Amino acid sequence: MAHPYLQEIKKIFAANGNTTIAKGAKAYLLNQFEFYGIKTPLRRKLSKDFYKAHPIKDHNELSILIKACFNEPQRELHYFSIELLGYHKKLWSQKTLPLIEWMITNYSWWESVDSTNTHVISKFFLRFPEYIYAYTLKWNRSNNKWLQRMSILFQLTYRDKTNTALLTDYIEHCILEEDFFIRKAIGWALRSYANTDPKWVVKFVKTHPQLSNLSKREALKHQ
Repeated sequence: MAHPYLQEIKKIFAANGNTTIAKGAKAYLLNQFEFYGIKTPLRRKLSKDFYKAHPIKDHNELSILIKACFNEPQRELHYFSIELLGYHKKLWSQKTLPLIEWMITNYSWWESVDSTNTHVISKFFLRFPEYIYAYTLKWNRSNNKWLQRMSILFQLTYRDKTNTALLTDYIEHCILEEDFFIRKAIGWALRSYANTDPKWVVKFVKTHPQLSNLSKREALKHQ
């Protein structure tokens, strides 16, 4: 029997779905996931209203609900659970890290892992910097491309708070990877940091000829 919380949001999403939008969204993600067919602005409004009306006060319950949502076929419920965790910042603790890892490595595609970074990962590590090195190093050295991607991208919005030594180490470890999403992440991370220190990024690209053409193009896009 599904959790009452999950049953209710499923009814709300189903009532607001659109089959035409659902078909387009499914095709966009290469037919990997099902969709209700709810455009992002409406989905976020429905979700936020629901979060406010159904507060969660226990991390264990939060974890159970997030995994239950992810185990549903509709992608909107995956987004709902990512933003649910982002909404409940007050419950974040070291317990949240295994949950984050689970979210990155289950039902994974670029838009879910990047959304997890936007709503949770980058903000979590700013709040709990003592966990950065142990966890992001583990991610970077793993064989999971999505964990590796997050080790490179978690500092995407840090600007002058970016740990360039860590960024350098993580890029260098993945520099010969042929996976598109890792190469794209490397370029994206460098391009983002170029807004803070363009000279550092230009020098990095010049001194790392092993970078793929994709990573170089992305890194120097606005230089």
